[in-house]
Amino acid sequence: MTATASEAIADRVLRHPFFVDIDPTLVHAMVSKAEERSYDVGEMLVHEGRPAEEFFLVIEGKIALEVGAGDRPGITVETIEKGEILGWSWLVAPYRWRFDARASKPTKVIAINAAAARYALAAHPAFGYHFLMKLLPVIADRLENTRVQLLDIHGH
Repeated sequence: MTATASEAIADRVLRHPFFVDIDPTLVHAMVSKAEERSYDVGEMLVHEGRPAEEFFLVIEGKIALEVGAGDRPGITVETIEKGEILGWSWLVAPYRWRFDARASKPTKVIAINAAAARYALAAHPAFGYHFLMKLLPVIADRLENTRVQLLDIHGH
């Protein structure tokens, strides 16, 4: 990626709602291998059990988080939209996705390389702590929403 392309992505990341108060030093370190991607309706972004090698900032569209249902279609437990972040499995060994994620509308994201992000967090611990403290409520909300959806599905 050229310096100009990397700077353009860094600028978009800095304007993303999740990153608005994250130090630019951390952002520039995290996005060294980031790229913009587009997904059509029904296209999979991630698959449960596969390596979590990146996380995503949603720029446009909508993504359904699904849990496997055996031989039936996945059950949507949450939707993620513009301005939100998708993915935390890249932070927890063995770095495998815990859900499927499918575009439910035409979707544009910035994919941030997990190894580069983990390296940046370790290299900038104070900024990394702030990043993780912003991510923890997202993780907690996702787990709670999943719990509520699964209870609803099973009629409890």
